[in-house]
Amino acid sequence: MSTSAVKAAFMAGDAPENCKICPRLTDFRAQNKKKHPTFYNGPVPSFGDPDHELLIVGMAPGMKGANQTARPFTGDYAGDLLFATLAKFGYTDGIYKSVASDGLSLKNTLITNAVRCVPPQNKTVAEEEDNCRPFLINQINNSSRLRIVLALGLVAHNSVLRTFGKKKSAFKFSHGALHPLGDNFGKDITLINSYHCSRYNTNTKRLTTKMFEDVFQKIDGFLTLGN
Repeated sequence: MSTSAVKAAFMAGDAPENCKICPRLTDFRAQNKKKHPTFYNGPVPSFGDPDHELLIVGMAPGMKGANQTARPFTGDYAGDLLFATLAKFGYTDGIYKSVASDGLSLKNTLITNAVRCVPPQNKTVAEEEDNCRPFLINQINNSSRLRIVLALGLVAHNSVLRTFGKKKSAFKFSHGALHPLGDNFGKDITLINSYHCSRYNTNTKRLTTKMFEDVFQKIDGFLTLGN
């Protein structure tokens, strides 16, 4: 993805492309620029429909996925499953081809991450999640139509809960569970959980295609019921 295209892709309120809030992530980006000079190696902007009903939150960019392509969940196995499922349920326009230049767009959906930069060993720390929280809040505030947030994995789940000022003990992560979050942001929002669509989870059968599609079936029903 060209630099100009990346700049155009940034949603209002996203992390700036030269963000240096997190020293560990800033240093890791610098290391990756030397190792992988053709990669994007920056805070990955959100992708999708700015005025969305569904917000999908992952953990962080994958090293050879979004960190390379500059688009969430693009270029790795997790994206293959996510975008195929989004297409099946009518949330895409165009064909996903694992590159940010494929012309794909999303309908009624925005994808983002709890942490915007790729972390070492694919593991975030609490401080980095806190530092990125304002950017998540911006995406929640930007949409007047937001009704449901899909958290992919425990890190995303906990980040969303902290964003809404909720106690983790009262909203335990469980695949397929729906958690009403109230109207902290001036709209009634519900959180739904899914195991992360990573290759590890699918290879170990912790998450199957059917299980993932079942979550989207619930989302579909939830949004249809409210219309």
